[in-house]
Amino acid sequence: MLNIGCHLSISKGYYHAGMEALSIGANTFQFFTRNPRGGSAKAIDMKDIEKLRELAKENEFAPLFAHASYTMNLCSEKEETRLFAKEILKDDLKRISLLPKCYYILHPGSRGKQDIEVGIKHIAEALNEAIAENNDVIILLEGMSGKGTEVGGTMEELHAIIDAVSPNEGLGIILDTCHLYSAGFDIVHDLDGVIQYVDKTVGWERVKGIHLNDSKVPFASHKDRHEVIGKGTIGIEALKNIINHTQLRKLPFNLETPNELEGYKKEIELLKSLYIEI
Repeated sequence: MLNIGCHLSISKGYYHAGMEALSIGANTFQFFTRNPRGGSAKAIDMKDIEKLRELAKENEFAPLFAHASYTMNLCSEKEETRLFAKEILKDDLKRISLLPKCYYILHPGSRGKQDIEVGIKHIAEALNEAIAENNDVIILLEGMSGKGTEVGGTMEELHAIIDAVSPNEGLGIILDTCHLYSAGFDIVHDLDGVIQYVDKTVGWERVKGIHLNDSKVPFASHKDRHEVIGKGTIGIEALKNIINHTQLRKLPFNLETPNELEGYKKEIELLKSLYIEI
């Protein structure tokens, strides 16, 4: 079975988002933990969370994706920004622990004029402070496109962060097809080679999910511009190969394409038609 979903709003609650996911043929979904351009978060509603738990169990949902706010920059040049980001991180982990199985996804951050080593040190420091010995939330660092001074555009950078965190058993990565292609990983012509490289640098056991997106920009452009499935430079054939690849097919996939609910429904129907059941 293809574990597929898309990014949805939780403005009307988690249960409502879960019902929306089911209405478009999804068995997972992604949501922002708080205002993506700010720091505010909805009050916790345990009745709503329990309804989602029941819904997820009844419908055999794959792991959900909880995406951190874009303003959470763990390696900012500004100390006050880093301190704010650390507080968001800790609060998000407490909230997510209440939900059914859910991965916490974060962009490593932008280092500004600092050396890459300093940026990595700041990110690892924040994770070391936030991850308790009994932490049961899987945290996924997102591989980035490599634009500007963002950290995480290479597998080596992701590995360096993970290696500097202890305990790091619950720390992994999430791959984004648009980001990979833009960062110079040729998933169109050499998918096996990319997978082997990820395994060699980070370790394949660390890969827990996929953001499935086409791209508006050319290969190795180091720009982050998502496109509708099959309408971009990656193309439908390459994306079909990704969802059917032996090492990828059982992972949870979530779409982040420029779409509304009906558009996501069509994309999910298309991808399901291309998925080969074994």
